[in-house]
Amino acid sequence: MFPYLEEHFSADEEAILRRYVTNLDLPVFALVNLPEVVKGALFARYSRSPKSLRRLFLDEFVGDLDITGDASVDATVGLERAEQLYEKVFVEYGDDSVAQLGGVHLACEQSSNILSKVLEWGRLMSYLEQSTRYIAYNNRLESGHYRYFRPPLLLQSPHGTRYVGDMDRVFDTYGELLPLMQSWVAEHFPQEAGDSDFIYRQATRAKALDALRGLLPAASLSNIGLYGTGQSYEQLLLRMRGHPLPEARRYADMMLAELRKVIPSFLQRVDVPARGGEWTAYMASTRTDTARMVARLWPEHDAAEGGEGPAPEPEVTLVDFDPEGEEKILVAACFSHLECSEHEAARRVRLLGHEDRVALLRAYVGERRNRRHRPGRAFERTDYRFELVTDYGAFRDLQRHRMLTMEWQRLGVGLGYDMPELVAEAGLGERYDESIRRAEDLYRTLRSDFPEDASYAVSLAHRIRYVMQCNAREAMHLIELRSGAQGHPAYRRVAQQMHRAIAEGAGHRAVAEAMSFVDHGSTDLERLEAERRAERRRSEKSSTR
Repeated sequence: MFPYLEEHFSADEEAILRRYVTNLDLPVFALVNLPEVVKGALFARYSRSPKSLRRLFLDEFVGDLDITGDASVDATVGLERAEQLYEKVFVEYGDDSVAQLGGVHLACEQSSNILSKVLEWGRLMSYLEQSTRYIAYNNRLESGHYRYFRPPLLLQSPHGTRYVGDMDRVFDTYGELLPLMQSWVAEHFPQEAGDSDFIYRQATRAKALDALRGLLPAASLSNIGLYGTGQSYEQLLLRMRGHPLPEARRYADMMLAELRKVIPSFLQRVDVPARGGEWTAYMASTRTDTARMVARLWPEHDAAEGGEGPAPEPEVTLVDFDPEGEEKILVAACFSHLECSEHEAARRVRLLGHEDRVALLRAYVGERRNRRHRPGRAFERTDYRFELVTDYGAFRDLQRHRMLTMEWQRLGVGLGYDMPELVAEAGLGERYDESIRRAEDLYRTLRSDFPEDASYAVSLAHRIRYVMQCNAREAMHLIELRSGAQGHPAYRRVAQQMHRAIAEGAGHRAVAEAMSFVDHGSTDLERLEAERRAERRRSEKSSTR
């Protein structure tokens, strides 16, 4: 069974697409023969469009490009010359670092939200993903199906009919509540003078989508644009080929086939038994053996199967930090300006009075005029480790911060779920709860026979436990960005609590004070100011033409 929708194009459209994508019908394909700026613009537009990348290219990009010179190109047959060239480089130099010099823009479509977290694991890649803030999931695909993943083996099992039926009803509920939520938002957050109908409609729509995204199951499909080097893709594929989720393993095979059309020799080792095969087996065996050992040492009652509701847990807990972290930052800040050992630098800093310490840190931080003005790597000298219990939707947004360490537990229903206050205020709480309970019942039914695939039924509103460890510099980036007024309320709340934990829990008030662009305020229409800025930019651009 092929669980993906195949796209169809006219003969003229196929003739155009063959020049720029490595296949016309699979959910994974590489972009070739296009300027880098066009690839980047395509992926940027991709994140806010319900269209596939190929359809988006045909509808919105190809008309602005001169494609006459590419008529003889057929990217779907692979690049034999590239393979010969890279093979020569590898044979002559044999250096893994060569694989850092060739990059590929890869479209990964019809990925479940579970798979998206597997794809976005690596630190040294770039990702753009469709956002539930801009795309409604109330429309069906060309096949007549809602946009959720259908695991082939599960559908062929006795659970298949129920899986499809329950998931369809969840999407039915989402579709029925969306216009009601939009109407309620429009009624309670009236349009302000000076705001165009367009930006007001965008802001209120985003508010409604934010409120209801928790209903969507983790099986919901997303399109993701990836950019990475050959070495990054190799590591990603090795992890995916040993992943316990069948979708991840099958998707890895499609990715490898398409990447080999563009950077073939960089990926030679992935499926060689003595090389990539051994690496994949090693990663899979350590995961399996550790899980088996933990289960033997600490057999636990399954909260998801118990009759009692989950005990309330704090959303953000600072579990570890360095009490001397601020002093170590000062040592690192002045080290490069001294001519002594770090041990001596630390001795000198310890002798400083409070005023001199404050002055030194202020000099290092400087006058920050916007959140992109961040101090240097001295802020990487101290770490914070947080335990978070948030809904899966917020986790998905925070997990994209790659320059930190994040580990998460299996997605299930044992920790309960969150319902936005807005949903209850709009009188939609009962329908929301009913849909969540349906998802929980389906999860429990599937779990014994399909322990991995059962997570597809879990909603984005269900809570997941994870730990996040980051240095002060990355914490500044994450907290200032995610606390912004345009952010989703769920992760805004997390960022605000993290900031308070650094100041009050760790006692690192100087570090917290340096994070001068943290927003602790509240807002009604999160996307409104961002839409206003976008409209001003459009207006300024049109006036200069």
